Amino acid sequence: MMKGYFKNDKATSETIIDGWLHTGDVGYYDEDGYTVITDRIKELIKVKGFQVAPAELEDLLLTHPAVQDVAVIGKPDDVAGELPRAYIVLKPEAKATEEDITNYVKEKAAPYKQLKGGVQFRKEIPKSASGKILKGILKDELRQGS
Repeated sequence: MMKGYFKNDKATSETIIDGWLHTGDVGYYDEDGYTVITDRIKELIKVKGFQVAPAELEDLLLTHPAVQDVAVIGKPDDVAGELPRAYIVLKPEAKATEEDITNYVKEKAAPYKQLKGGVQFRKEIPKSASGKILKGILKDELRQGS
């Protein structure tokens, strides 16, 4: 563990509380006792008080036969707080509609995890050099209405 952030007492006090390091990760212990990190707390989508992990919906959508790549973010909503919104890259030669994708999720996920924020098809998902999805770009595009 660390003692704190170098010359940053504020960040240290927000991260180390009562001797515990709060990483901001969400995860679980698997059947062998290993820790599995699934998402970040800051990325959780809050739908009417329920927390939806984008990675869970992304993993589900990647099982759709037409989906090559995907990213899920929360779309602001006045009633629900946020609604899951999917950005989909289809496999070459594959065809799927927004209705196909939303019905697929509807069959396999809880009602509050439905893609009520919509589905947008893209040529690619923005990613960093290390392959991490750049969800900030998608959120900016959504705010700008594109």
